[in-house]
Parts: sequence; C-alpha cells; structure tokens
Amino acid sequence: MKARGFTLIELLVAIGILAIVAVLGWRGLDGIIRARVSLTEQLEQTRDMQLTFAQMQSDCAAVAPLTVIGNSRPQLLADGERLRLVRTVFVDDQPSRLEVVVYRLKDGILTRRESQPTRDLKQLDSLWSSTADDTADNTADQVPPVVLQTGVTSMAMRMWLGNGPWQTNATASTTTVAATPGQTSNPNALRGLEVSLRTKSSDAVMIKSFLVGPV
Repeated sequence: MKARGFTLIELLVAIGILAIVAVLGWRGLDGIIRARVSLTEQLEQTRDMQLTFAQMQSDCAAVAPLTVIGNSRPQLLADGERLRLVRTVFVDDQPSRLEVVVYRLKDGILTRRESQPTRDLKQLDSLWSSTADDTADNTADQVPPVVLQTGVTSMAMRMWLGNGPWQTNATASTTTVAATPGQTSNPNALRGLEVSLRTKSSDAVMIKSFLVGPV
C-alpha cells in the first residue's frame, strides 16, 4: 500500500493561507494597540483639561473685590494668551491675604503661577507689575509655575461685563474692570469669564464659562 502525503502545491497553498491569516491577525492587533494608545492620550488630555478648568473656576470664584484692593487696581486682565488676576486667599486661623495668579500659554504649555500671599497693597502692586513682563518669571516673590496642560495650540478669553454681550479680550478698556464682582447695581460689574482652549490632539475647541467673584 502506497503512503499518502501532501504534494508540494498543497504545502505552498497551506503556507500561503497561514501567511495571510498571520498578516490579518497582526494588522488587527496593531490597530487595537494604536486605538488603545490614542484613547489613553485622549483620556489624559480630557483629565488635564478638567483639572485646568476646575482650577480656573476656583481662582475666578476667589477674585478679590475692589472694596478690598481699591478701584485703581485691576481685578482680572486677559491679554493675548495670558490671564492675570488678584485672588483672595483664606487659611484657617489666619487673616485673609491677596495673591496674584497668572495663567500663561507658551510653546504649547499652559502653566499657572501664583505669587507669595500678602496683605500689603504696595507689595501687591509690585507683584502685579512683575507679571506684566514675560522676562520676569523667576523673581523671589513668585512661586515656580505649575504645568497644567501640554499640547495646547491656542487660548482665547472673553468677559461678561454687567448685562451686556460677551467682550473679546486683549484690550485694557474692557478687561480693566472698575466694579465689584457680583454687584448687580453697577452696569459695568465683572460677572463672567469664558475660556476657550484648543489642543493638538483634537480639532474641537473646549469652552468653559465661569462666574467671577462670590455668587
């Protein structure tokens, strides 16, 4: 009885089928890995965005009223891709103090820097003036910046003054506010801030609106 076996053609066909299955399996696995990496990056970006907006909301809620800092001092300025504000700091068993907070977008990195808290308005003026110069980033009165978000391509801001429409930032006449936040009797009172962030990983613009000052 003659032994039966595979012919060369049958072996070549089987090897070809196995090769096709292996390629399809590798491409499927590669697609799953790429999708997982992309999803992880998007989740991290979303988490960082949520933390950034939460910090901004906390700072806006604590903006110092002009009854404390005086009508000649700005409470909040949005110039270009930088947000500056004076906030009130409360610590248990200590008197309230003031500090200058600066959000700055540079080279795709959004950072937050806060000054040393103070109760001296002249020192507050000095701290505020130091934030007007981008080269004065490492003064003794400034705490090192904290990176909030990377891969940010743009940041835009608008303000809501009184009962009027939203106003675009970058002009001192609209961002220097001579009114106490939440003062409904003043038509020029600073009531809200809108921040728009765009990242490299998404074409969509993330927009968040905050009330300014205590509600």
